Amino acid sequence: MSFLATIRPAEKAVAGFVLFYLAVFSAWFFSIGNNEFIIYIVTMLVLMGLIGSTLRVGEYPPRMLWALAIWGLLHCAGGGVPMGDTVLYATQVIPLVGNGDTEMTLLKYDQLVHALGFAVTAWVLWHVFTRHYPDTRGTWTAYAFPALASMGLGAVNEIIEFSAVVIVQDTGVGGYVNTALDLCFNGAGALIAVLVIAWTQRARP
Repeated sequence: MSFLATIRPAEKAVAGFVLFYLAVFSAWFFSIGNNEFIIYIVTMLVLMGLIGSTLRVGEYPPRMLWALAIWGLLHCAGGGVPMGDTVLYATQVIPLVGNGDTEMTLLKYDQLVHALGFAVTAWVLWHVFTRHYPDTRGTWTAYAFPALASMGLGAVNEIIEFSAVVIVQDTGVGGYVNTALDLCFNGAGALIAVLVIAWTQRARP
């Protein structure tokens, strides 16, 4: 049986949605000469290939695939949707700290996407871990491992952003404070995700 024959309709719908918005944003980034986000488009294609190649191993629920797809869409929109003199990523959504003119600004769209993205990542890791090691379900290991692994992948994301800074001139990635805040929001998202998972698991009869 070919690989394509094993893909279920719900999974094809998610894949079609992702490929559509990647095509749209790729065309947009090329048209405005935004070379920085081409790196992220390639990264997303790699991640899509990774998820796609492990569909039958991971048996990801459709809602999990849609969560990953929406995270990707929010990521592309953050770098591609103009907001005045800047882009959506730099927009302060809730004015908690700062006014958007400094790196120490809360709460920005970028930070919310980081928290959401690595919450979803922790969820995926929990699903894979407990699927292959069902005896760990409900244990501290099943919650600690996904949270820490998600934070580790968040650090990898920051390495990719650093690569963009090195390769492409005039990026909007930001400096040390921005990186530190990204890591904090990655960690917060991962912790919130496993706490919600633990609560829902313990609430089940």
